Amino acid sequence: MFAGAWTSLVPALLLYVRCVSAQEDIVADLENSHLQPIAAWLIGPARKSLPPEGIVGGLAERLVVAGVPLWRVRIGQRVSNPLIGAWGVIWTRDGGAELYTVPRSMLSTASYRGSPFEHVITTRTSFRCSLEHLVAGRDHPVLFELAEAGSTGYLALPIEYGDGSVQVGAFTTDRPSGFADPEVALIEELAPAIAAALEPAAMRHSMESLLEVYLGSGPASRVVKGDFQRGQMTEAEAAVLVTDMRDFTGQSERLAPDALLDRLGRYFEVVVDSVRAEGGDVLKFIGDGVLSVFPARDSGRRDACLRAARAIAAAFAHEAARDLPFVAALHVGPLVYGNIGSRDRLDFTVVGPTVNYVSRLEGIAKALDKRAVCSAEAAAELPAEAVGDLGRHALKGFAEEQRVFELMTAIGNHP
Repeated sequence: MFAGAWTSLVPALLLYVRCVSAQEDIVADLENSHLQPIAAWLIGPARKSLPPEGIVGGLAERLVVAGVPLWRVRIGQRVSNPLIGAWGVIWTRDGGAELYTVPRSMLSTASYRGSPFEHVITTRTSFRCSLEHLVAGRDHPVLFELAEAGSTGYLALPIEYGDGSVQVGAFTTDRPSGFADPEVALIEELAPAIAAALEPAAMRHSMESLLEVYLGSGPASRVVKGDFQRGQMTEAEAAVLVTDMRDFTGQSERLAPDALLDRLGRYFEVVVDSVRAEGGDVLKFIGDGVLSVFPARDSGRRDACLRAARAIAAAFAHEAARDLPFVAALHVGPLVYGNIGSRDRLDFTVVGPTVNYVSRLEGIAKALDKRAVCSAEAAAELPAEAVGDLGRHALKGFAEEQRVFELMTAIGNHP
């Protein structure tokens, strides 16, 4: 009886061995024909010369050529940045690769908690899932979203950097039945090469992002390019905008510290968003004051003044500004732009008569109870309906009275 049973099992066992052997041959073929060339590209040309989106896009395209039916690739990067919690690159088969950012607040929401990304970061292990048989209450909502969009298979894997941090790479397919085991094996084998390519590019991107938070986009770009020697300055033409809250000292005495900081934060957000939307750089927060510049560059002083005027008009019109009384002053002229400080502590800022002048104008706005004022030089660059003559007024530090104009806060999009 046992001999007969054994005899009947032999063909099945031989078939199983042949299937396992065939699968191993497929994995070996994938690794031999595609793993090494893709890994060599990642570690070599991609690492040396490409930005993150170029690396992820090139990787996805090479995997598709290798026969991996990718629908979407998303590689996220955790970052030390007070404004964003993560950034990354997303590639889609029809749309190519582009950068994205994730607000820091997102990391404390249900979108992240319990997600495959959190699993990979916490356990440092891969997460693979079929998206064709999801169960409500068991599987994370992000998987249902991917399935509704047409994806059938999902793989998330750890991408470990040299500093010990874990990033996450997520790969999805829309082929019925999802990824095959050899395809998953190929992607997982590439993880170290993906990390080697992305880590230096991610460091450069994160450094620029962090510098931009503290310096503004223009100064950050200059520092990254090596413009960080003490005394290394550049002369430039720019419109300079200063904003300042009304009665901040009184508010400091009346409000609790947390309420005061919340109010200050909302005011800064309104001004900064408006300035950046018009291509300006926010250089300084000085107490409750904000110093912003709009470089003239090739567009000339008129364009710089128009952008500054539109920025302040947008800030005053912002819904959040209704209970945030503040004033603004605008001037245009030459300034010195660069690094000042001691041997071991530098500050990237602007100095010169133009900056001094606009700071004096800000006091005139409060004294005349006007929301926004500008100098005669700035008024000359703006449309006539955008300004109103306020006469001549004494400015601290100037022997002669200076002509001051009211800056209207409904300037619109003048050419």
